[in-house]
Amino acid sequence: MEDKQQIVYIPQGGVCSKKLLIDIEDNRITDLRVERGCEGNAQGISALIKGMSVDEAISRLEGICCGSKTTSCPDQIAQALKTYQSEL
Repeated sequence: MEDKQQIVYIPQGGVCSKKLLIDIEDNRITDLRVERGCEGNAQGISALIKGMSVDEAISRLEGICCGSKTTSCPDQIAQALKTYQSEL
């Protein structure tokens, strides 16, 4: 039995992206869509994490900062995934 879920997450910390939509199936990321923010970076990150396990994506993205901010769009993806895990 497949387990399909969609995360809708509003990023925090003043990052450029305004909404993250992450599709997960059997604990693997199948799609990432980012509203606003840097189009090229969003497409690149999406392509890189497709097929990746939720744990692996968190491990790779959590803690990345953007400029003087204490977070970033990649870090916010990790936070969205951690929120998803905590709600399972």
